[in-house]
Amino acid sequence: NIDRIANEGVRFDQGYVSFPVCGPSRAGLLTGRYQSRFGFDLNPSENPNDPRAGLPVTEKTIAEVLKPAGYTSMISGKWHMGLHPNFHPNVRGFDEFYGFLNGGHNYFTERLRDIDPAKVKNAAQLYQDLLERNGQEFKTKGYLTDLLSDEGVKFIDNNKDGPFFLFMSYNAPHVPMHATQEYLDRFPNIKDPKRKTYAAMVSAVDDGVGDILNRLDTLNIADNTMVFFLSDNGGPQQRAKNASSNAPFRGGKGDVFEGGVRVPYAVRWPAAIPAGVDYPHPVSSLDILSTAVAATGMDVSGNKPLDGVDLVPYLNEPGFKTMPHDRLFWRYRDGKSETFPRIAVLDNETKYVKTGGNEMLFDLETDEAEQDNEISAERQRAKELAAEHKAWSDEMSDLDISIFNEWPKKQ
Repeated sequence: NIDRIANEGVRFDQGYVSFPVCGPSRAGLLTGRYQSRFGFDLNPSENPNDPRAGLPVTEKTIAEVLKPAGYTSMISGKWHMGLHPNFHPNVRGFDEFYGFLNGGHNYFTERLRDIDPAKVKNAAQLYQDLLERNGQEFKTKGYLTDLLSDEGVKFIDNNKDGPFFLFMSYNAPHVPMHATQEYLDRFPNIKDPKRKTYAAMVSAVDDGVGDILNRLDTLNIADNTMVFFLSDNGGPQQRAKNASSNAPFRGGKGDVFEGGVRVPYAVRWPAAIPAGVDYPHPVSSLDILSTAVAATGMDVSGNKPLDGVDLVPYLNEPGFKTMPHDRLFWRYRDGKSETFPRIAVLDNETKYVKTGGNEMLFDLETDEAEQDNEISAERQRAKELAAEHKAWSDEMSDLDISIFNEWPKKQ
């Protein structure tokens, strides 16, 4: 079903997210702006008592941007944009919220229990908290991924006359590695238990994607519904995590190498873009909001400038001669200071990377695995791109690093 989006739409050969870790990556997607513009360069603390730790209220989410055009919006799944009431989805433009506020969750909902946030000592304990619907916690039974999909389908049914925006914010295949026997049984030839569970978890997401696509078809609204699919970051490299693979790319979650920021990414919109096309140029998750705004014909000139572009003209251009972006930028703040030990800039097919104090330059056209460091022969080019990154970074913002630190032992 995930493949169906690409087969019936456009698959992006170079689809990127704006950050290699989930929280900031989702902040970029939700706002259509580099999250560094508002200092969101790390996962925020999940302290529900901290009114600063989350997506700044000075930023508009995609739901808030679309609301003046009459859109009803829902998020089904993971929020991770702050747990304080200031940041709740229902006060950030989303008419409906079903899921959990923190960064991960137990998938077997029968195991969940009511947890008092005032007594929680670390973020991991929140993985066991009850799900909520529009601020009200409730007990339920079933596999989390299936429940999220079911809620998405119900939302489409209830808003079929549109316009609507649905953010299916799945947490799979994020740890913990939980899958039902039904999904595990689909992969009898995978012997590695963790990899088998990973496949099962992704298969559950695929079922949900199929349920949504099929419902759009049944309601005869598929042609004029824009459907994006992407991941929020690359898979973690540590074997102890979720047994994911980013091959052939270098690095993974947390890295500014391709394995951390280049993700599966596709879009289907039968009424407006071609089908069965592989698009060759770099695109960004930041483009989703800009594309949606352009589709509505809204005037957002009074809002803060977006960093994405409307992709539709580029996808319809014969020969794909024009690139949507001159450059894409990344920076990853050190968790204990205001420095950025991991930075990258992509200019066409040339990528400059600096990590751990080491500078690298790669030609992605011939070396997408980033194995051949060409900096010795291209020092001037590297110097130019480093300067471009500094100029971009100087435009960004910084916030109090304490917003991103873990909770104090005593609250």
